[in-house]
Amino acid sequence: MAVSAFHQHTLAAPAIFAGVGVHTGQHVRVSIRPAPVGAGIVFVRTDVQDRDNRVPVSAEAVIKTQLGTVIANAAGVSVSTIEHLMAAMAALGVDNAVVELDGPEVPIMDGSAAPFVALLDRAGRRRQEAPRRYIEILAPVEVVDGDKRAALLPSDRFEMAFEIAFDSAAIGRQAVDIFCDEQGFREELADCRTFGFVHEVEALRRMGLARGGSMDNAVVIDGDRILNPEGLRRPDEFVRHKALDAVGDLYVLGAPVLGRFEGRYAGHGLNNALVRALHARPAAWRVVNLPEDLAEAV
Repeated sequence: MAVSAFHQHTLAAPAIFAGVGVHTGQHVRVSIRPAPVGAGIVFVRTDVQDRDNRVPVSAEAVIKTQLGTVIANAAGVSVSTIEHLMAAMAALGVDNAVVELDGPEVPIMDGSAAPFVALLDRAGRRRQEAPRRYIEILAPVEVVDGDKRAALLPSDRFEMAFEIAFDSAAIGRQAVDIFCDEQGFREELADCRTFGFVHEVEALRRMGLARGGSMDNAVVIDGDRILNPEGLRRPDEFVRHKALDAVGDLYVLGAPVLGRFEGRYAGHGLNNALVRALHARPAAWRVVNLPEDLAEAV
């Protein structure tokens, strides 16, 4: 059993990178820095000087979920497309970090979480002398929107199950069901990229979105064809990316989950609705330190 499951962790050194925001198209520089025990994940907009520029991550901070997760503070300062970085920090057990960025959106990198995993690996993780807190699911919590569903169920470990279905023959119906510890995330989800359809791009750009999107950072589908010359990284890359998104969206809870997530045709909006539904049901969960009898399961 790795010691890391019992203790909080931060970075051992800063992780610095830069890239383009998939929706804004802006070039943004980012520095992920160590933070003290109990700090959680806090984004800081260094380009904002006239008001509070700190945006702590929480379920309540999420203000928008269209094609990505956007958080904001009471002063109206926002940070968008946080989910892939959040997924990497959740999976690698980074409890406390300050993410400084000089623009409104986390760079999309290659459209997956793999670049963030590599950056965190290079920076290293430092154990902190405080117990890691977990959110233990005690009773099922579910949100449903038509044929879409997201649920958290009791389990003594973090499991991730997702199902999608698209009319495009390039995707079809796909499902994944994994034990989502650090190794599982690295091997099963981290390299799976975001995706989109050509016919949606112009509409998105009219809405001010997808300005930085390209085949360098997304799988692009035209009807039943995948346009990327390199093809897919995995036959079911699409559903695995949706699972990756859910890992990041759940981490706005502020602690890793001891429970099973099930998503059917869900996205960022339903994921956040589930997080808020969980908060509204205090009898359905509790905050715990890792019990010794669960050590082998996590």
